[in-house]
Amino acid sequence: MEEQNFQQRERLVEEITRYKFKNPDLLHQAFTHPSVAQNWASNDRMEYLGDSVLSLMIAKEHYFAYPDLCSEDLTDLRSVNVDTEKLARVAIKYNLHNHLHYQIHLFKEQVEEFRSATLEYPLHSVGCISPPKVLADIVEALIGAIYIDCNFSIDITWQAVKDMLQPLKTPETFEIQHVTKFTDLCQKNKLRVELVDNWDNTREIEYFVDGKFAGKGKSGQNKVTAKNRAARNAYEQVIENLRMKTTVEDL
Repeated sequence: MEEQNFQQRERLVEEITRYKFKNPDLLHQAFTHPSVAQNWASNDRMEYLGDSVLSLMIAKEHYFAYPDLCSEDLTDLRSVNVDTEKLARVAIKYNLHNHLHYQIHLFKEQVEEFRSATLEYPLHSVGCISPPKVLADIVEALIGAIYIDCNFSIDITWQAVKDMLQPLKTPETFEIQHVTKFTDLCQKNKLRVELVDNWDNTREIEYFVDGKFAGKGKSGQNKVTAKNRAARNAYEQVIENLRMKTTVEDL
């Protein structure tokens, strides 16, 4: 049974990446979670390596693709293309999680919750979804495994994984975090922002603008996610208020 799983895993990865492992043990290690005690080493160190390799590959790609972008913009663009949500989406898209060897409580439920949440955000939620990190770890570990197997060639590794990582965010599709977007809007319009942190008790974050309630967000898993959801809702409310104010002043 285990041998059959190995073969299925190899076929899947070869189909996705068009890369054939010289040392299949590396591939199987990439799909072995640290929660599993067995002969194969876990993917813990491998995903650490893959994380660094991926950042370098994306940095190189962006450096030559966008010669007019400053270092700050390049950093922001790279971040959104290598973050946990982006990589978790890749794992879901190719069903890589179905081949993970693990012993994680409620893992399947977390995956399905994440999959459902992505339907509202086709490309990226910009901080409004809390993805299971283990999904991103699979992708990073796979990248690390390929990098080792091809004798540490960045170019070969990139050729193997670049299609799998599509679509990548571009300067045209890049969005800033909702909290930043909201606070920038309020600063521009000289509006006073107050944050009410109820996350420890109700898992909710609320925003008030000039003393009036503007929006709230809730997340049972992550405080930052709740904050981004609140900022997204508050931003929409402030935009509507500004639009109404402009309309009234024009009458």
